[in-house]
Amino acid sequence: MKIKKIEYDFSVCKVADYSEVNAETEYCFTGKTDEENSLVCFTSDVPSNTLERDDGWKVCCIQGILDFSMVGILSEIVEILTENKISMRVVSTFHTDYILIKKENYEKALELLDAEGYKIV
Repeated sequence: MKIKKIEYDFSVCKVADYSEVNAETEYCFTGKTDEENSLVCFTSDVPSNTLERDDGWKVCCIQGILDFSMVGILSEIVEILTENKISMRVVSTFHTDYILIKKENYEKALELLDAEGYKIV
């Protein structure tokens, strides 16, 4: 299984609304609940109507299209990282899973995944 590095800095934000979000950018993840409007975006694209933000995230993804019948792929990755005390967040799209890791732990996380047989690209 391949893990693709995404070479940008990301921020996790809570926004007032999505009116200022650059949805045309290459990566933009939104999540809306009855309690909040969340956004994961390039740090350079954080909108001015952000209420709270956490900068310093890097992202990698499981490369390729993950069929809904595939089981356990993400849990294996999470287990490897949690066993090594590396926290993460995950955003899932229709086709794949994106793993957010704090910048200071990113290279170590990729080294651990590489050592477990994941090919880092």
